[in-house]
Amino acid sequence: MIDWNVAVQAGTRLVRPGPQISYDEARDVVKELRELSKTAHGHVRDFTGMASELDPDPATIVDRPGWIRANVDGFRVVLEPLIEQMTEQRGPGPLGGAGNVVVQAVGSRVTGMQVGAILAYMSSRVLGQYELFLPPDPTGRAATGRLTLVAPNIVHVEQELGVESRDFRLWVCLHEETHRAQFTGVPWLREYVQDQMTKFLLASDLDPGAMLDRIRDAAEAVADAVRGGDANLIDAIQSPEQREILDRLTAVMTLVEGHGDYVMDAVGPEVVPSVQQIRSRFQGRREGGTKLDKTIRRLLGIDLKMKQYAEGSRFVRRVVAEVGMSGFNQVWQSPETLPTHDEIKEPAQWIGRVVGPKAIDTPPTANEA
Repeated sequence: MIDWNVAVQAGTRLVRPGPQISYDEARDVVKELRELSKTAHGHVRDFTGMASELDPDPATIVDRPGWIRANVDGFRVVLEPLIEQMTEQRGPGPLGGAGNVVVQAVGSRVTGMQVGAILAYMSSRVLGQYELFLPPDPTGRAATGRLTLVAPNIVHVEQELGVESRDFRLWVCLHEETHRAQFTGVPWLREYVQDQMTKFLLASDLDPGAMLDRIRDAAEAVADAVRGGDANLIDAIQSPEQREILDRLTAVMTLVEGHGDYVMDAVGPEVVPSVQQIRSRFQGRREGGTKLDKTIRRLLGIDLKMKQYAEGSRFVRRVVAEVGMSGFNQVWQSPETLPTHDEIKEPAQWIGRVVGPKAIDTPPTANEA
């Protein structure tokens, strides 16, 4: 269904070049980002009280094509087994035999080019990520995850905003290291996210009539986004069952993204002197862009992700203010203690359900998760 080699080729061909800096400058950026990721790890561990790795590897630093290749690898790990299952459920195509093989081959190349084009666009925007899904290592052992920073994008944004480079780089590392703490310090979280993703993908409508409805909805979403509306392709192509699953996925991703945003700002004033200036200018950048850029962001659901940062950060900030970091950390006890979509918007509901009305504000311990 997807030709991954075509996706990489298309993505790396379409990707825009990064900022022009010398070889020595690039080498210094890579060195400093690795060092700051280690520094940020200690700050995040101390501040959150999460039992994350004691001495993790420094971040992996990549350029834009490197980010595209890494994400295609991750997609393959997650999607290929699911695509096989979906193909088995669908059965042989209407053309049968060699004709069906040709149709699938052409379709997979087209889909690969589409994926590559999306990744090329995203590769100039992403500052970093914690990669949950990686190919097995050379011994065949499953990899646990990797923190990755996209150096040219970090340099581009710090130059565009006119902020102090070391402060900005550490600020970004604080956010991404929080994600590493979440997925290494909470044993069940990675499996939970993967399970929800698997259920979401397997819940796709395979009936031709239902798929035609999804295509019509997608076309309407494109038209609405061009007119300036709020529709996006992610909502348009879902089946009813997928919408339920996506609510759960959206809730947990809103939590982890908001937690990252909260920590990077809350830790910031002590270790990032210009954090208020950085946040103010960075927020303005998030909300800006050309009309075309805003349309693409709506279509790809990027604006939804921006909303997740804000809603999740408000949830964390409110809960910590009410019950302290120790009370908030009860969110990581099990999937049942995660906030629902409604509880993200009304933190008091989550506090009443999970922490209880007699919650006491106590400082976190190093072993809390």
